[in-house]
Amino acid sequence: MTDISLLVMAAGMGSRYGGLKQLDAVGPSGETIIDYSVYDAIQARFNKVVFIIRKDFEDEFKSQITDKYSGKIQVEFAFQDLHDLPDGFTCPEGRNKPWGTGHAILAAADLIHEPFVAINGDDFYGRESFKVVADYYLSGADDFSMVAFQLDKTLSTFGGVTRGLCTVKEGKLDTVIETGELQRTEQGVTSDRNIKLDGSEPVSMNVWGFTPVLFKYLKTMFVEFLNDEGNELKSEYLIPSVVNDLIKSGREDVHVLRSASSWFGVTYKDDRPFVMGEIQKLIDRGTYPKQLF
Repeated sequence: MTDISLLVMAAGMGSRYGGLKQLDAVGPSGETIIDYSVYDAIQARFNKVVFIIRKDFEDEFKSQITDKYSGKIQVEFAFQDLHDLPDGFTCPEGRNKPWGTGHAILAAADLIHEPFVAINGDDFYGRESFKVVADYYLSGADDFSMVAFQLDKTLSTFGGVTRGLCTVKEGKLDTVIETGELQRTEQGVTSDRNIKLDGSEPVSMNVWGFTPVLFKYLKTMFVEFLNDEGNELKSEYLIPSVVNDLIKSGREDVHVLRSASSWFGVTYKDDRPFVMGEIQKLIDRGTYPKQLF
């Protein structure tokens, strides 16, 4: 069987949310969203999970999250640090914002040597999302991939959100553009871009399937990013932008997989009761046990 790893990006503090949302309980036995992702990954035949976290909350993260996975899946840790930069570069004075998802994934380069799936730590993706991408790589595929969700099923009722808005051609990702302030209105879905949206559009929720060749691209392109934007205090090296560049330059194809699973996430504090209610519905239907681990 092919090895396949789950890479969980959990290094960020939720600025809009106002706290370390990755450690908040949303399940009836104290489960976090991360717990549900790991449980689904185990069911989908992943055999390793790598967490990208900040070094300063390693102990808290292990005690509250990963200690319970012992004996169920291999667990590794990578640490995202503002000052972890290529030779010749230094973090500009006054910058405290992380360098983005591309930099986060790069932190795991020494730990992953097999196909892997990168996800956000604060999004609930559903069992099918993990199954379709695991099946893709366990069947021997070696292209990059992305699990697409429907835009109107990924919005928050409590404020605007940012999504990777996608166009798809012949089953392959054509473009993915980070689009902010997406909100449902009576006229459809509005955003910070002057485009018409009806909510049926495919979006990336950062469920990316990669092979280890990605790390080579990330290293080279991070140097290019730092040369162009490294002195800006809030610039971010984002994985959708990296993928978009790889597609446009013809270096990689990205196969688009579809998931009918419900997506929900905790962008704002007011999202949490809704997420808890949705998870309880899944437990009531028998999708999950009352206690995962």
